[in-house]
Amino acid sequence: MPLVNVMVNNRAYTIACDDGEEEHLKELAAHVDAKAREVLASVGQVGDTRMLLMAALLIADEHHELAAKVTAGAQAVSVSTGEKQSLHLRAEKAESHAADVLESAAKKLEDVAARLAHA
Repeated sequence: MPLVNVMVNNRAYTIACDDGEEEHLKELAAHVDAKAREVLASVGQVGDTRMLLMAALLIADEHHELAAKVTAGAQAVSVSTGEKQSLHLRAEKAESHAADVLESAAKKLEDVAARLAHA
């Protein structure tokens, strides 16, 4: 299982992923980082955990909107059931992967905060 180094909010994280998923994981981390920066720009420093939660909520909102558009588009355009299922499964996989990355990042942030509190 490969380990990938990513940066979110100027912090380095090492995350495991499946073989062949390294670039995808880096893209997801870049998206999370962009959302984290968006949160910081709009509300300022709110703590790493809250900032990551807010970034995750923005990403979830994007996913929800895209899923609604896919559903509406599927109704407007004749798309086979197999294609819809494939798109839905890919979206679920991407959402699950992003949630795993965020959960891992949050755990690492908690570990760092705990170490800093004891230092």
